[in-house]
Order: sequence, then structure tokens, then C-alpha cells
Amino acid sequence: MEPVVHPIFEKQTGTWQYIIACPKTRQAVIVDPVLNLDLAEREITTTSADELLTVVASNKYTVIRLLETHAHADHLTAAYYIQQKLLVSGQPKIPICTGHRIRLVQENFANKYGVPKTEWDHAFDYLFGDNEIFNIGDITAEVLHLPGHTPDHSGYLIGSNVFTGDSIFNPDVGSARCDFPNGDASVLYHTMQRLLALPSHYKLYTGHDYPPADAGREPMPFVTVAEQLKSNKHIKEGTQEHEFVNWRRERDSSLNEPKLLHQALQVNIRGGRLPPSHDGSQRIFLQVPFRAPQALC
Repeated sequence: MEPVVHPIFEKQTGTWQYIIACPKTRQAVIVDPVLNLDLAEREITTTSADELLTVVASNKYTVIRLLETHAHADHLTAAYYIQQKLLVSGQPKIPICTGHRIRLVQENFANKYGVPKTEWDHAFDYLFGDNEIFNIGDITAEVLHLPGHTPDHSGYLIGSNVFTGDSIFNPDVGSARCDFPNGDASVLYHTMQRLLALPSHYKLYTGHDYPPADAGREPMPFVTVAEQLKSNKHIKEGTQEHEFVNWRRERDSSLNEPKLLHQALQVNIRGGRLPPSHDGSQRIFLQVPFRAPQALC
């Protein structure tokens, strides 16, 4: 049995969010939901997450898990918000899940931003082991460890569909950066090769899409393994590891940091929870580091 897949695109960050459901039992999971952050207005809103909840309600789905592929550095996860909204609606607490290596990332960035352990230690309700199997109604899903972009990165094989997060992008975009802590271009090459070794008709659903200006297309949630092998501009069939690694390292050295990097990581290592407000208001504070002359420090 194949799942029903609802791709929902968040334009501000170019993120694909997914609702994946068993057509028989109506059980569903949500992958990589997004909170909206407006830097100019200094405001966090829930427009995108509420759209996901509308799709869930209109299809009478029962959400059983909230799945994260990794600790995103370009958007804030809405997993905790959705968990709380569904809890208020009368559903039992739905676990926020990701791969077990998230703890390495949490420890690293908690130290960097001074996030107390009490705010991240149990931020995720369930940590998957590699190749762990779980069910979505009558459909079997498997957790894949897909490192390279980040060390904690996971994907989800559901039917003949893989929800790849940032481990592979659409053919005219290619691949994700590998310059985050413990990212590795060589490791990403092998992760992508693992995905490209799947049956040719399998669909690889990407975590982002950034259509090139001259592509003349709208954002696409997936292409098949066969299409990736034929035309992925970074790793099509025949691409050698040294070619990919050299190109990726050169490219990454020229990139600016993601616009929402610091805000995203401080929220995402908390599983989508915001830092507590210390004055009883709705204001929260997220750290943004600056360089300064030594004489001022």
C-alpha cells in the first residue's frame, strides 16, 4: 500500500513540509513543519503550521508522529506548536521524533548559545535508531541515517517514497551545503549514492527547493531516482567522489551563513519550544553573535 502524500511549500524559506497518511486508517505523520519568522517585524507566527492543521482536519487524519529530519539551520520547526494544538483539541500527546544523533547537535549548539540542559535534554519525545521500523496505520516506514549535510540527518522511507530532508535536492539544484559542524562532503556523497541505489521508480521528496531563475518551473516536491541519476547537476550517474567533494568544498567556502541560522538552531535544539519569557510578556529573546574589537570585549 502506498501512502497519500500532501506536499505543502513554505515560500519564505523554500521548505517542503509533508503530511503522509495511510489511506485506509487515516493515520498520518507530519515531516519538517515550519514556524514563520519575520526578522523585520521581529515576530514569529504560525501561518504555515496552521495550514498543515487545516489539511489534517479536512481529511480527518489522526496525526500519530511529528518527524524531523535534522536540526534545521534555515527555519524554525513548528513541531512543538502542532503537538500542543492537537493536545488542546483532545488528542493524546503526539511524539516529536528524530534520529538519535540529534543529541550531538544539541550539545554542540547548547554550549554555543548558552541554552540550559533543562531546555533541550528531553526536547524530543522519541529518538529513532538507525533503520528502525514504525507503522503509519497499515503502512510500514523505515528510518534512514543520511548524514553529510549534518551528522544527525535522517530520512524516512515510506512505501516507495523517501523523505530525504536536505540529503539530496532536485536535479537542477543539486545538493546541500556541508560546512555546518561535523558536516562532511565525502559523507554526503555516499549518502546520495545510497539514495541513488534505490529502485529507479522510487520518489525522492526533498526538504527544500530553490528553482534557478532560468529554470522556468515552480517548486517541485520530488523527482524519481531515475531522474536524479540522469540529471542531478552535482551527482548524476558517473560523478566521482573527488569531483563532488572538491566542488562542494569550494562552493561552501563562498556561502554566507543562512539568514535564520542563529534563531533556528536555538529553537530547533529545543524541539520547537521557544526560550522562556522572563518578564511575563510574550517577548522572547534569541541570541545573535557579533564580532567586536578586543578593546570592547
